[in-house]
Amino acid sequence: MNININDIKNGMTIIMDGNLSQIVEFQHVKPGKGPAFVRIKLKNLRTGAIVEDTYNTNLKVEKAHIDKMPMQYLYQDGNKYVFMNSQTYDQIEIPEEKLENEKKFLKEGMEITIDFYEGEIIGITLPEKIEFEVVETEPAVKGNTTNNAMKDATIETGFVVKVPLFINQGEKIIISTKDGKYSSRA
Repeated sequence: MNININDIKNGMTIIMDGNLSQIVEFQHVKPGKGPAFVRIKLKNLRTGAIVEDTYNTNLKVEKAHIDKMPMQYLYQDGNKYVFMNSQTYDQIEIPEEKLENEKKFLKEGMEITIDFYEGEIIGITLPEKIEFEVVETEPAVKGNTTNNAMKDATIETGFVVKVPLFINQGEKIIISTKDGKYSSRA
């Protein structure tokens, strides 16, 4: 399906220059002189490369149809991550390099969505916020009252996140998967 470049949205998947790409961000620019154009930051879904370029506003782009399948994360097997379809019990293995950012948030039993394009796995979609247990952090230091002081905390997946000083080992916290930052106590 072809759409006008003026109708694009963040997160949309398109075919641009023969590459399957996701729009990370875009901006319509109307300079004082000359024609309007669109500046787009695209992430290649096969290589992970991010490219920024400008395009004419009369350009048509092909919108890619992405199939989304709810799955459950089971376990890591070497450099592969194993997921299961909860309805059919079919299992799918995804290589670690396809999950560079997402793997630090994966917990056994977690419900996620696997994104397919014409049968090819192009990635996974995590819940926006996930609850984790803090397995290691320094105790708060008395007298440190600087505003918004943060310290490192290791969560159950091994990922290190900055948390406020009042968070202790064993506590449950909520982390945003969009930016990997502490959101709140659970």
